[in-house]
Amino acid sequence: MDGKLLAMAREEKENIRRQAMRVDRQRREEVYAKVPALRQLDSQLAALVGQTAAAAVGTGRPLEELRRESLDLQARRAELLVENGWPMQWLDGAWDCPKCRDTGYVEGRMCSCLKALYDKAQARELSALLKLGNESFGTFDLGLYDDRPDPVSGVAPRAQMETVFGVCYDYALGFGKSRMNLLFRGGTGLGKTFLSACIAREVARQGYSVVYETAVGAMEAFKEQRYPREEDASAELVRRMLRCDLLILDDLGMEPQTDYIRSALYTLVDSRLNSRGRTVISTNLTAGQMAKRYSPQLMSRLEGEYQVLTFVGTDIRILKKERGLE
Repeated sequence: MDGKLLAMAREEKENIRRQAMRVDRQRREEVYAKVPALRQLDSQLAALVGQTAAAAVGTGRPLEELRRESLDLQARRAELLVENGWPMQWLDGAWDCPKCRDTGYVEGRMCSCLKALYDKAQARELSALLKLGNESFGTFDLGLYDDRPDPVSGVAPRAQMETVFGVCYDYALGFGKSRMNLLFRGGTGLGKTFLSACIAREVARQGYSVVYETAVGAMEAFKEQRYPREEDASAELVRRMLRCDLLILDDLGMEPQTDYIRSALYTLVDSRLNSRGRTVISTNLTAGQMAKRYSPQLMSRLEGEYQVLTFVGTDIRILKKERGLE
């Protein structure tokens, strides 16, 4: 799991717990003011807890006697609550999640309520980064690709993109069973970012940590972490990119070309391969352009450890405008 997002989920869970405790205090104040006998019963029940702990180690009153007394007190407590118009569980805690009493954990394991908050935090972050909001495999339109063979390659764009789509779909759904990395290559507006987002959403839905970042943003974070400032998030982003289950690096080739940036990019790619983290990279560069731009060491990693998927067709944004779909 992503540490930053888990911390956000825990903080939200803690706020929920505090609110539940406030409601519980208000309920007790109201109940005790109206029926003072209930305060006395709760005090007696609290005292029995300590006596029961002593009985469990063989001291004090017999455990069975304490159990019977506790049940009698609880029954009388429930009767008084109902007689005065409250539910019998009114003082048992105003928890949002009774399973973990809003701690987020049950017997040392993450509760489903905390996992749900984590999933929401990840979905919010992905939505903010992806911006489009409708990226899913179900909305990917193969009809936007020509089914006529290309006169040069002899391959129809739609047939090629059906293959690309199938690989991406299988990759996302079988993410936990594969260590494959993907390199999307092709011109602008051919669906690279869209399918990257589809993969991100599906993998995140399965509970894996996903970081989606542009190559420009990623390299900027590496550069800024060298000169940390107070509350600077760059180092945290670098840590997350190195440790997440899936890193999606969009628009490779748009980042500045300096010795430090080239070194940082190699470090990112190589570190993720060594840690067996999976990565999806997209670029508008051709194979020749990449070979001229990047070092042989980096190209060796990309060509040897990534499955290359070539995107073909006509700029979808132009097609949509021509067809009145935007």
